Amino acid sequence: MFKNLVLISTLFLLSDLTFAAEQEVLQKDKNFSVKKLKVKVGDTVKFTNTDPFSHNVYSLSEAKSFDLGTYPKGYSKSVTFDKPGTVEVECAVHPNMKMTVEVEK
Repeated sequence: MFKNLVLISTLFLLSDLTFAAEQEVLQKDKNFSVKKLKVKVGDTVKFTNTDPFSHNVYSLSEAKSFDLGTYPKGYSKSVTFDKPGTVEVECAVHPNMKMTVEVEK
């Protein structure tokens, strides 16, 4: 009986675990491949440059501030979102490149 209770308790605790995911956003034709993206806290977004020129992805948002620096075609850089909120993402090289990441609990 005690073993069953421990097993059931363990399974209950494990069922509440969430695993972080990775999503990819492409940079193509001076645009992000999506304008809005929903992720969960702990998820990672990989920004992959498929354009024949460099991009510099960054955000100054309160929920997540980052600057990935300039990187050329074929390279990727990633950001892990560690708290909920709205993150406005832009490219420092191409000011019209903008997207929003909604980070949920």
